[in-house]
Amino acid sequence: MAKDVRIGFDVGGTFTDGVMLRGKEVLAKAKALTTEDVTTGIINALDALLKTKKADVSEIALVSLGTTHTTNAIIERRNLNKVGIFRLGAPATTAIPPLTGWPEDLKEAIGGTDNIFIVRGGKEYDGRDIVPLDEEAIRKACGKIAGKVDSIAITGVFSPMIPDQEERAAEIIREELGDIPITLSNHIASISLLERENSTILNASVITVMRKAVDALKKAVRERGIDAPLFIVQNDGTVMSADYAVNYPIFTVASGPAASVRGAVYLSGIDSGVVVDIGGTSTDVAFIVNGFPRESSITVTIGGVKTNIRCPDLMSIALGGGTIVKTKGNEVIGYGPESVGYNLVRLGKSFGGPMITTHDIAVAKGILDKKLDIFETDFAPCIDKVKALDKGLVEAAYNIIKSRLEVAIDQMKTVAGNVKAIFVGGGATVVPKENLEGVSEVILPPHFEVCGAIGTTIAEIGAYAEGVADLEIEDRDEAISKVVEKAKDEAEKAGAIRSTVEILDIEEIPFAYMPGKREKIRVRVKGKIFE
Repeated sequence: MAKDVRIGFDVGGTFTDGVMLRGKEVLAKAKALTTEDVTTGIINALDALLKTKKADVSEIALVSLGTTHTTNAIIERRNLNKVGIFRLGAPATTAIPPLTGWPEDLKEAIGGTDNIFIVRGGKEYDGRDIVPLDEEAIRKACGKIAGKVDSIAITGVFSPMIPDQEERAAEIIREELGDIPITLSNHIASISLLERENSTILNASVITVMRKAVDALKKAVRERGIDAPLFIVQNDGTVMSADYAVNYPIFTVASGPAASVRGAVYLSGIDSGVVVDIGGTSTDVAFIVNGFPRESSITVTIGGVKTNIRCPDLMSIALGGGTIVKTKGNEVIGYGPESVGYNLVRLGKSFGGPMITTHDIAVAKGILDKKLDIFETDFAPCIDKVKALDKGLVEAAYNIIKSRLEVAIDQMKTVAGNVKAIFVGGGATVVPKENLEGVSEVILPPHFEVCGAIGTTIAEIGAYAEGVADLEIEDRDEAISKVVEKAKDEAEKAGAIRSTVEILDIEEIPFAYMPGKREKIRVRVKGKIFE
């Protein structure tokens, strides 16, 4: 029996979606309520898929998911590791210590400032030592934190270019503390010391959270007789092996929206335009470039901390199927940001409740006139209550919703004129789709309601690498080739077959503030999991 079936999951704020595919054919799809621990909701969706018996477990080739485990842990300050923090940069970088600008509760959650050590070390951009690495200081620091920390974060000046001091520091720490999880900043983010350090510390803080989640999911898959590898979606919409993800959980913080973009491209066949992902509480808008979400060019704030990890350029607005329309008599006095969320079937007017929501306006306008098969409840059991709403109120609310969508799409566009918009998510049926300003065509692809889950099953591994070159003394092509090989190495570590790795993008950024012809070279690649 051929192993050609893929299973994917997308964790949302209200529902966890699951799909089972063979090729492009969707064999089964399911929605389960998202649970507080996230993992239980995924397992419930898995069981719902397997109960359909659309494929034998022996046919399953991979299981993949977009997860909110790490995001939730950071935002809620729960189950975070105590982190030993090493900066290799004294005496040049002591003015602004690690954790500067962090929220106080997050500082405390990862162990406070007692476990911070700024030791002598660091590199110039061209590989010269600022000062030699102070190995004895690292050993003494290990003596102070032994038994007090769960993981280590190491950040060196210009280490993405020359990582040898970080690697040596990690060797020393393992000699002193044993097999403790260590995050090196040169594997996490680009040059920009403070944001890279923040990203590295956050990554170290959620390693145990990701390991427990991966172990639980592997166990659930194994107990159900599935012999298939587990993959996790990255921030750019590609995937990485679960074992690789355990070491780099920070790469999953935007995996949900990124998976929706990849799913939208996969289902629609359109690789340039806008993806509008409408859920129960919010809408995410992203711009597609060559089939992938456009990458954010600014610092990304996670849990109140500025980072420079790779993340999609997203706009989130308070517009979902459960967003509340505030009224006074027959007048609309406000829209959102509050949402009834998964309580829509209890509180929404279409279901006999007291609240008017986006869903109810869609029913009143005739936009929504049937239920999706994936939902168990009827779309409007109490439709008479909705049809009795004042027509002026309905029209006013509809225009507000339409305007919010138009503004969000316009703000994400980088080109003049109209663009195609792909609408996905469970709330795609309840928002205006006709005569949207700035939109040439609205596309509602098949299986749009589980688009994110489908996006997780696209078996492509993504990776990137950076380097600095001085083109006055180096050949440009050779400098680029070095970075390309480094990116291919990272893709292979993440689970790609090296012979399938192809270049997505090469970016060259001159250093205007340095003499000569020095530039940063950045390479993005993707590769396949299967031949």
